[in-house]
Amino acid sequence: MHDIAFIGAGFFVGLVVGLTGVGGGSLMTPILIFFFDIKPYLAVGTDLLFAAVTKAGGTMSLARQRLVPWRVVLTLSAGSLPAAGLTLWVLHEVGPSDPALQVVIKTGLGVALLLTAAAMLYKALRGKQRAQLSDDVPARVAKPRHPALTLAFGALIGALVTLTSVGAGAIGVSVLMLLYPHLSLSRVIAADIAYAVPLTLVAGLGHAAIGSVDVQLLSLLLLGSLPGIWLGTRLVHKAPDRLIRSFLSLLLAWAGSKLVFA
Repeated sequence: MHDIAFIGAGFFVGLVVGLTGVGGGSLMTPILIFFFDIKPYLAVGTDLLFAAVTKAGGTMSLARQRLVPWRVVLTLSAGSLPAAGLTLWVLHEVGPSDPALQVVIKTGLGVALLLTAAAMLYKALRGKQRAQLSDDVPARVAKPRHPALTLAFGALIGALVTLTSVGAGAIGVSVLMLLYPHLSLSRVIAADIAYAVPLTLVAGLGHAAIGSVDVQLLSLLLLGSLPGIWLGTRLVHKAPDRLIRSFLSLLLAWAGSKLVFA
């Protein structure tokens, strides 16, 4: 019975990601913690590999459409991957199941969810305006307002994602929209999805090495998420985007508040 529930959860998250582009970590990790009573460190580690597999497929599709600004992806990765490695080292030294670390993970996850909820509202308000920028403008001409900020943002997200599995979705898109005002929304989303693949893969494998990944759970979630994403991407133009995002913002704000103030 639990297996069917896990598959259903994966399908739901995949469907929402396909409809809205919202990062799966912001939904899957709190679902595993609140509804399935999975330990926070296992929920985070399992979700990281879940995100790596699902976003890899999206990146290949975006790359075929030539929407991925690889220079932006490389700059973000230069900051995020070392930060992920450093965070994994700390987790290894402390031990992922350490009670004090569990409090840090839960609090960090709660803050990340609250930031994601706020970022989703910002994206809903600014998304259509940003979409007016043309995808025909070469990605190489889009320069950041402050190049060093891209590297610093990558490092911050690298640590946050490795610790909580949340941060590379709505937060990433919102900040990239500010850092790269001349990139179209589709290219911003492409960059956000593409740099999340190596980040979540490295972080997920690191969690697996220290024993904080449930492989059976991961396979069940993927079994549900892959058809969910397929369906979501085909219904994306028919879905009430603003309504869905508003509902998810409230849901994530509730989950974040519960984790922070519990």
